[in-house]
Amino acid sequence: MAKFLVTATYTIPGMEGLAKEGGTARAEVIGSLIENAGGQVEAVYYALGQVDLYVICEVPDTVTAAALGIAVRAAGGVDTRTVPLLTAEEIDAAVRLPITYQPPGH
Repeated sequence: MAKFLVTATYTIPGMEGLAKEGGTARAEVIGSLIENAGGQVEAVYYALGQVDLYVICEVPDTVTAAALGIAVRAAGGVDTRTVPLLTAEEIDAAVRLPITYQPPGH
């Protein structure tokens, strides 16, 4: 399973829906959406500021994460961004990979 942080900013119609349905109902929709895709929700937080919603979840892979993001954004209620989250162990494995890179100007 791959872990992701999803941020969402509600559109005007999306905010109208949130006001009508409430935060708990929308969080349940989010949970069902992710679970139906084979994943699980770790946390759902509403926020004040530029981002209205934070979701931490696990889904089977990046293709599933992309499919969820496409479906949600295409529906028009929220503008989402999906960020893959890596464990410390995954970073340890990454830094051990033999990568050769030459920066510009060197």
